[in-house]
Order: sequence, then C-alpha cells, then structure tokens
Amino acid sequence: MVRVTVALVNALTPGERRGRPCPPPADPAAAAVEGLRAVYPSYREVTHGEGAALAEVAARLREVFAAVAADDLDAAATQVNTLLVETGARPVLERHDGEPWHLHFHGHHDTLADGWAASCATGLAIVLGGEFADRLGVCTAPHCDRVYVDVSRNGTRRFCSTACQNRVKTAAFRARGRAG
Repeated sequence: MVRVTVALVNALTPGERRGRPCPPPADPAAAAVEGLRAVYPSYREVTHGEGAALAEVAARLREVFAAVAADDLDAAATQVNTLLVETGARPVLERHDGEPWHLHFHGHHDTLADGWAASCATGLAIVLGGEFADRLGVCTAPHCDRVYVDVSRNGTRRFCSTACQNRVKTAAFRARGRAG
C-alpha cells in the first residue's frame, strides 16, 4: 500500500522532479489514475469523479511525508490517524483475480477514493508505528521534491530515484575537481 501512496503523491505533486520543473497536472483526476496504474497496471476502469476524489486523497497523504521529512512524527501520525478515522479503515481478507487470500483495508463508504485512502493510511500507520518511521521521506536532491519509501536493507536512502542520487554525486565530483 505504501508503494501506491508514493505513486499517487508523486503523480499529483507539482514542483520539481529530478532537476526539472514539474507543473501541476492539467487533469488531476487522470494523474491520480496514472499514479494508481503505475503500481497496478491492470486496475479496473476509474471514472473521472473517482479520480478527482483520489487526487484529493493524494494531497492529504503528501502532508505525512512532508511532516516526516521535517522530523515532525507527531504531525505525521496525527494526519494518518485523521485519515483512518474519516475512512473507517477496517481489515478484510479478500481473494480475487486468481490471487491467494490477502489483506485489504476498506473504508466505511467503500468508494474508490475512500478505500484507497483507508489502505494508504493503514500502510503509513504501519510504517510510522513501527521501527521504520524514518523510512518515509522527501528527496534531498536539489530541484526535486518527490516522495519515497526506503526499502533498502540499511535504510540510508535520501533520494527518490537513482537519477537524483547520480545527479548529486556527479555535482559533488565536479565540485571537488574544480576545488582541487
């Protein structure tokens, strides 16, 4: 669920991505669906209204990453708790599409946006409530504000992508060359 959260937030966050301007999406609803499909390519058809509601959820999820990046876990937890309460997140075992039984989290209204908000908030709650709260972040590369979840073994990730990491390392190498 955290991978979906990252994809949704990054699909809808204007600002900068990998050193280039990233304008607000012309159609936030379509961008939300694109973010969802980045993780689940064969996800069912999503209406424009469902996509628009999902885009609103993504903006609220972004606040959690921003709070963690600012070392304000209290604000991050408060935002996650608010989403959990609003959605009425509840665990449900489901089996579909030939997959084995697995855990889903649904909201009490069971709309697409409510269901994904419940799932994403639950995923973030599991991360924040465990020993890996520092694994959520906002890219530290200059001119990039994409979010990420660090799934590396040593937990030292600071960048949203290898591209941003390489940009920073190359800039540092060139700076050392000019200084020496």
